[in-house]
Amino acid sequence: MIKKESKNDMRQRRHARIRASLSGTKECPRLNVFRSNNGIYVQVIDDESGNTLVSSSSVALKIKNGGNIEAAALVGKDIAEKCKKAKIEKVVFDRGGNLYHGRVKALAEAARENGLNF
Repeated sequence: MIKKESKNDMRQRRHARIRASLSGTKECPRLNVFRSNNGIYVQVIDDESGNTLVSSSSVALKIKNGGNIEAAALVGKDIAEKCKKAKIEKVVFDRGGNLYHGRVKALAEAARENGLNF
């Protein structure tokens, strides 16, 4: 019988591969996305100091159904507004090993529309 690796294990391997070449700085921090079945979570991280500068999630915004595209777009808009307040204009996008599709894409496009550059 062929033993198949779980989707989450494969995602974690992709994420580790991506993170080998992707890093955030004080001037251009990393926008990290974590997607679960029930919600979507975003952090803007300065990897040099290891600090989270800004964060947002569908749970923090108290969105009833946080696991859909509309919720992801709202979280993208919220993170862009919080970044403006923190004077962060440019970020490096880290999709967390997920495909750039669906909720991850909706979040990224909403953040771009609201003034975040990546």
